[in-house]
Amino acid sequence: MKKFRQFFYFLLATPSLLVAQELKMDSPIPMDPSVKTGTLKNGLTYYIKKNSKPENKVVLRLMVNAGSILETDEQQGLAHFMEHMCFNGTKRFPKNKLVDYLQSIGVKFGQHLNAYTSFDETVYFLPIPSDDKEKVEKGFQIIEDWAFNTTLTPEEIDKERGVVLEEYRLGLGADKRMEDRFIPKMMYNSQYAKRLPIGQKEILENFTYDKLTSFYKDWYRPNLMSVVVVGDIDVAEMEQKIKDHFSAYKNPKNEKPRKVFDVPNHKETFVAIESDKEAAFTQVQLLYKDKTEPKKTITIKDFRDELIEGLFTTMLNNRLEEKQNSPTPPFTFGYTYHGGTWARTKEAFQSFAMVGQDKQLDALKVLVEENERVKKFGFTDGELERAKSEFLNQIERQYNERDKTESDRFVNELQRNFLDQEPVPSIEWTFVTMKQLLPTISLKETNDLIAKYIQDENRVVILTGPEKEGLVLPTEKEVLAAINVDENALQPYQDTEMVTSLLKKIPEKGKVVTTEKNDKLDITTLTLSNGAKVIYKKTDFKNDEIQFQAISFGGTNLVANDDYMKASLAMGGLTEAGFSGMNKNDINKFMTGKIARVNPYVSSTTEGMNGSSTPKDFEYLMQMIHAYFTDLNKDKEAYNGFVVKQKGFMSNLLSQPSTYFSNELYSYLNKENPRYKGFPKPEDYDNADYDLAYTIYKERFANAGDFTFYFVGNIDESKIVDYSERYLASLPSSNKKENMVDLGYRMLKGEHKKIVNKGKDPKSTVNIMFYGDCKYDSEEAFALKALGDVLTIKLVEELRENESGVYGVGARGSMSKMPYGSYSFSINFPCGPENAETLIASALREVNKIIEKGPEQKDVDKFKETEKLDYKEKIKENRFWMTSLTKAQLNGSNPEEMLHYLDQVSKITAKDIQAVAKKYLSKDKVVAVLMPEE
Repeated sequence: MKKFRQFFYFLLATPSLLVAQELKMDSPIPMDPSVKTGTLKNGLTYYIKKNSKPENKVVLRLMVNAGSILETDEQQGLAHFMEHMCFNGTKRFPKNKLVDYLQSIGVKFGQHLNAYTSFDETVYFLPIPSDDKEKVEKGFQIIEDWAFNTTLTPEEIDKERGVVLEEYRLGLGADKRMEDRFIPKMMYNSQYAKRLPIGQKEILENFTYDKLTSFYKDWYRPNLMSVVVVGDIDVAEMEQKIKDHFSAYKNPKNEKPRKVFDVPNHKETFVAIESDKEAAFTQVQLLYKDKTEPKKTITIKDFRDELIEGLFTTMLNNRLEEKQNSPTPPFTFGYTYHGGTWARTKEAFQSFAMVGQDKQLDALKVLVEENERVKKFGFTDGELERAKSEFLNQIERQYNERDKTESDRFVNELQRNFLDQEPVPSIEWTFVTMKQLLPTISLKETNDLIAKYIQDENRVVILTGPEKEGLVLPTEKEVLAAINVDENALQPYQDTEMVTSLLKKIPEKGKVVTTEKNDKLDITTLTLSNGAKVIYKKTDFKNDEIQFQAISFGGTNLVANDDYMKASLAMGGLTEAGFSGMNKNDINKFMTGKIARVNPYVSSTTEGMNGSSTPKDFEYLMQMIHAYFTDLNKDKEAYNGFVVKQKGFMSNLLSQPSTYFSNELYSYLNKENPRYKGFPKPEDYDNADYDLAYTIYKERFANAGDFTFYFVGNIDESKIVDYSERYLASLPSSNKKENMVDLGYRMLKGEHKKIVNKGKDPKSTVNIMFYGDCKYDSEEAFALKALGDVLTIKLVEELRENESGVYGVGARGSMSKMPYGSYSFSINFPCGPENAETLIASALREVNKIIEKGPEQKDVDKFKETEKLDYKEKIKENRFWMTSLTKAQLNGSNPEEMLHYLDQVSKITAKDIQAVAKKYLSKDKVVAVLMPEE
């Protein structure tokens, strides 16, 4: 959203101790005093903050206020290339030693260690364990080397060309082709239209070394840099490290000025109507670009203006969501906001919609009409009060997590302060000020914004979508007509009365029959009078979070093949009807200012629900569960609205080469499975049986006694007993118990090679698969996972670093127990078509090395170190506990196994990994390759 949203991350004050203060609108927003800030003599800025979540970890971030916008014509793409080179040789870490070292201490390349380059900035991310002084010191050496000591040897530059070109190749496709054509209109006459960060292929292939070196010397300099340090650290010690590592560096003599580039205004309305045969989605974008540069948020009045803008956006998008949820939705989804474009110097009032392939003009009219409706009639008092309630609820939730905010969130705030001069006020100040300001904002102030946003000048309309036979694209004349709405035909928005309850009546209580405690896991199991079980774990990982899942064995595998084929697509649209006689808009309106959600599902082997809530709104979560069990609405009109949206979303997905490839591959592998339908076509939704789907749903949720309900989070134990008796024990049940059913259908066995030709770009995708039935073994399952991670390390070294043939590559292994024992192992990577066979051979050669000789011990040690670090963080996350508990039920295993995970990590050996490689990867395999059309 905008800046006001970002303040929600800093609500860490105690309300009972907060005292309202007199607000002077022209007063500046003060800097958070818990953040240590400073500027070295050479101009380098730094920020330091102590934060203990996660424990024993520090996040280091190097920010360079320079990106692709500063490139010369001969340097296009080199800002991003420079980012790559920082990982390929520095003074202290030559060649690939940097990544190798970080992996050895548990920091994964790509997942933890990363960077990005945009038009105006380049940012490097480095999380480091903070409980080892040597590792912290190494971390500072790394960011110092990134900033000033990258070696840029010709050998490494030339090796990295292939990797960057592969990343360039990944971006090719319909979206890129259409973007190239509409960007000159969207970013009219600006440098931003000419400096996309990925650059130009010819330059990446042929630039001379001095062009990259000069970019590094010109722009990687102290007065354009900032270092952020947030984590479980000593602030004074970190400040000294920053001074020790960065004070000695000087800015270049005759330094180049760091220019700021604008986006010129234009009186015309530019219209771009772009299509492509491979376009998967049909989209509409409308921009009213501001005439002036964005105003910085400096004073309290600026902060208040941000709140007004946020309330405006929330109310308008609530209206668009109501239309999206109607029986005749004008778009699959749509939204409007005022915010940044690609340029720092230009913001715009922007509307966006994803639509059906022949509905662009209709959707554009709706977006314009809703804007004009606000302009003519404004919002209602009820809408404003609901929006304020939503804001206050977000504030409260962030406040409740005051001591559980992750370091990454603070780092992001500090990054924006450096790069965009966004304020970082103290936590207490933000909370008090927002609570004081929100009630003072009037309806007139939000209503008046629209007149400032909508102008006839600086307007751009962009339509993108498929090019296909029989589809007539709108003309520019029709587009211009669509954005000129007859105001006299508009009617005011009609705000409906809000419902008062999620349930038609409060159910009679059942009882908790037995209570069992597992002290090892610190979980409690309640057996209810209807046979249902409730398993809960009270945690203090998050103050304002309760996660929920419910599981019952059965699913659609219990449905006959013919019925399954008729009803499966319709199952996804059942909840569009709402529950308890309320439609989705009624429910959303009632839930304004409350946080609780529940999503029911029916899979092949289970039926269940998942969701979450705050402790305050826990009862609403329980009421939703009860309603989805007992009172799901049946509404064909609402379902038809779902069909319209699905058709709009699905109609052209198979024109996308990657989707087409996946569909062709899995249709081939599942050709002996009568229940496999492949990717749905729009007409398939016309043939789906809504009535039958509704009947299946009701059957699957008719017996709550066969369900286990899981809750993990900040649970009030007296309330969970009370609510379980009221809303869960009262659910209908029978004595029937069902199990997972294996229908016996399998993907093709044997050795297979599948080549799929699709797409005009020189892009290929390789998928190597090993799979089959097996007897489940927990130790083998873990070794198979380890094999995937260890092999990924080797594939990155060989295919990316040595052969420069891929941008990314990964391997993954897993084993399942239910509904039958099976294993799965895959290797995936994109590449150039001309290199596909060579890279497949290289990948399989790495597999065979592990089969024949086992993995290298250093790679096993890297896997172990990463797993240990991840586990120490995950064990303090609600999501981890929920996943572990439910996985134990699904696999029929003992949930206490999770407590011994570190033992399992410590015990695994190179021989264990070699053994599963030999056992499962020496068998038949499938090699599938997406190639361009010939």
